[in-house]
Order: sequence, then structure tokens, then C-alpha cells
Amino acid sequence: MGVDYYKILQVDRSASDDDLKKAYRKLAMKWHPDKNPTNKKDAEAKFKQISEAYEVLSDSQKRAVYDQYGEEGLKGQVPPPNAASGASYFSGGEMPSSFRFNPRSADDIFAEVFGQSSPFGGMGGSRGTRFPSAFFGDDIFGSYGEGGGGSMHQSAPRKAGPIENKLPCSLEELYKGTTKKMKISREIVDVSRFYMICCSKSMQVEEILTIDIKPGWKKGTKITFPEKGNEQPGIIPADLVFIIDEKPHPVFTRDGNDLVVSQKISLAEALTGYTVHLTTLDGRSLTIPVNNVIHPTYEEVVSREGMPIPKDPSRRGNLRVKFNIRFPTRLTTEQKAGIKKLLAA
Repeated sequence: MGVDYYKILQVDRSASDDDLKKAYRKLAMKWHPDKNPTNKKDAEAKFKQISEAYEVLSDSQKRAVYDQYGEEGLKGQVPPPNAASGASYFSGGEMPSSFRFNPRSADDIFAEVFGQSSPFGGMGGSRGTRFPSAFFGDDIFGSYGEGGGGSMHQSAPRKAGPIENKLPCSLEELYKGTTKKMKISREIVDVSRFYMICCSKSMQVEEILTIDIKPGWKKGTKITFPEKGNEQPGIIPADLVFIIDEKPHPVFTRDGNDLVVSQKISLAEALTGYTVHLTTLDGRSLTIPVNNVIHPTYEEVVSREGMPIPKDPSRRGNLRVKFNIRFPTRLTTEQKAGIKKLLAA
């Protein structure tokens, strides 16, 4: 049957990468030989076994081979008679018997997970590793505890800062909603299946990102695509962020969820009545009769003809019609008399 790596790490077969790392941290801290000076030989064997289990299960290709063929198939032995073809895992259609798994040093894996490598190089640890005995004092391990938490100093991978880009949208697009396709080009780290990370190289790839603009979205709304920036060894890629920017509209301006439009009218229209004719952002013809006397600060409010409210697109803000009244520069004597007569009535 071979070794049960899942049992060694005390995880389910469906364990995620985070589950594996937590389990490894807990067990590696418990069984490191420098933590077990009175039982060093057994601890070292256990430590190596834990490290090998983590190396296999945290690597998607090795894990796939192990899940299908077990330890024997992983280490190049003849797979069981009822094993299915493994060509899907290997370019060229090679069977697992051609795959050679050479476990890495347990100390290298420990250094990689805990982020403690070169700072301790050359200090001559108790096991001839790059970790000195003093680094594994009881206070350090004790603070980590069985639960895997604690205050041990780690050098976690740094994440690159977000890359922000404006995404111009027309008022019509923000009113009705739309879908935009954004083509991006970025560098990814190409790590060969059979080589270590030191042999990685960058390659340029292009991707199409789909952005669904929801009705009512406002300027400043952010759409984030996690870790879509360039990849670099030892650095978590940056998030790619698109920020909605509203293009100017020839007729309407936006005020929150309201739409505002301005109409130029004459003094006679302001006093005797006026009808507003508009084409809405979704193409409808809108007729708004105004029978009140229109003064310079007057607004005609039409309910539910504004922008959709993002959390509930069935609801809308209002349409507010403002007026710019053109006053005559001069009046004749007869016009003045007529106005006085009108206002006195």
C-alpha cells in the first residue's frame, strides 16, 4: 500500500493548500530534531517523513500522481495492475514509471515554509544545517504551540501593490449596465514540472478579463481581479483594479442617484407655461408639461426617472429639471405696461 501521506499530516484527502501548510507547521514544530534532543533519532525520522508528505501533497502534479498510483507510482515503481493510464499528467504520454521523485531536504522545506534561510547561513547548527541550535530554543517553539499559532518571526512573501486603471463608462452604460472585455498582457513565472524554482523563467501571456457593469454603478466603483499582476519569484502578484470613471454627457449630469438636466427658456415661457421634451438614457421619449410659474431657482422633479439604485435596480432616483431663464435686456413702454397690467390682475 505504501506510505499514507494524508495520515502522516493528519489531514483529509480534500485538504486545501492552507490546510496542508497549517498541518505541516504544527507537526514540523513539534518533531524538529532540535526540539527533541533526548529523542533525536526518532524525531529526525518523523521530521523527514512529515516534510516528504508535505512536499508531495503541496505540489499539484506530485499529489495527482500519488492519489492515483500511491507511493510506489510516485517513486517510479511499477503501478498497480488496475491503475489507469497516467498520460494526462505527463507531456509525451509517459507512464508514472518514468517519473522520478527525489525528495528535497527536510531542512530546505522547513526554511521555505517558515521563511528562515539565508539569515542563519554559515552559523553551524547542531545538525550541520543552516539553522543554529539557538534558533530552536524552547521559548521559540513554546510560543508557537501545538495549534500552529504564535509569535515566531517569519518572512512572509511580500505582495506587490495594486495596479489601478480607470475604466471610462458612458452615462448610458451606467444606466443600463453593460459588459466590457479587457485584454491584458502580463508576465507569469514558468516553472518546469521537473525542475526547482531556481530554474524558473518568465513568459508573456495575454488574457481577456470580463467586467460586468451593473446598472447604477457610480464613479469610483472598484472591480478587483486578485493577483493578475506580473509574477515574480518570492512575491505575491499585485491585484489588478479597475475604477469606474464617468464620461461627460451632453444632456444629463448625475447627482448621486438623481439625473439633472438644464433647459433654457424665455421669460414669456417661464410666465405662461413650458413643456420639456427629453430622450431618456434608455431611448424613451419623455414629455414633461410645466404649468407653474418658473422662477430662477425652480426645479421640476419627475420621480423614478433617475439612475437605478445599485442595490435594488428596480428602484430609481429622480429626474430634476432646472431652468435658465433668458431675461430681455430692454422693454418697450407698451411691454412694460402689459406686464404691469398682467401682474396687477
